[in-house]
Amino acid sequence: MKPRSLSTDEVGQLETALGYKFVDKQWLDRALTHASTGSAKNANYERLEFLGDRVLGLCVAELLFTTFRSAEEGELSVRLNQLVSADSCAMVADQLELHRFIRTGADVKKLTGKRMLNVRADVVESLIAALYLDGGLEVARAFILRYWTDRATKADAARRDAKTELQEWAHAKFGVTPVYRVDDRSGPDHDPRFTVTVEIKGVAPETGTDRSKRAAEQVAATRILEREGIWQSASAAD
Repeated sequence: MKPRSLSTDEVGQLETALGYKFVDKQWLDRALTHASTGSAKNANYERLEFLGDRVLGLCVAELLFTTFRSAEEGELSVRLNQLVSADSCAMVADQLELHRFIRTGADVKKLTGKRMLNVRADVVESLIAALYLDGGLEVARAFILRYWTDRATKADAARRDAKTELQEWAHAKFGVTPVYRVDDRSGPDHDPRFTVTVEIKGVAPETGTDRSKRAAEQVAATRILEREGIWQSASAAD
């Protein structure tokens, strides 16, 4: 069954939050429609997510390049990876309260929990693509700057590489090296999801999920660093 279209009131709320009035409202419908609704491929957000991910990466890279003029490539990469991660995108989705507008099938019911973080993150990327396709790069950039500039300048956005930090801590405290294991790979070839577990003898393991094996390893390493008090968690810093 085709999901209902957004109401005029819902479109107005979204356009206010996004800071842009769409010429073609169908982009909004598509960006908020999950594949579980049974919609045709050209009517759900999967292809938009692919494009939006690249637009987000470009605009955030540009933001970092112009903001941190003395930063080296390594620091810029650390900042970029954190800012375009699923966790960061999901936080933007929650700020926009997108769970009120996302259309899903009966098998996808609760959109506010940790389990559905990736869905909320994907919708943010899809909306960025919708803004780009309807209004051009400047419109997409304006939205990204509106919701990412403050995040980009937070102190914890300049953290060191999490795997390096964790390895040095494990060596110093236990005399061992962290071991990473890929537990699962899912999703299409153009947008895979990797789940990785990191284990350190004498420490409870942690698991991370992201779009690449390395990114998932970074998530898992970060969780141990935050849990063990080596790093302050992002939520505690807010």
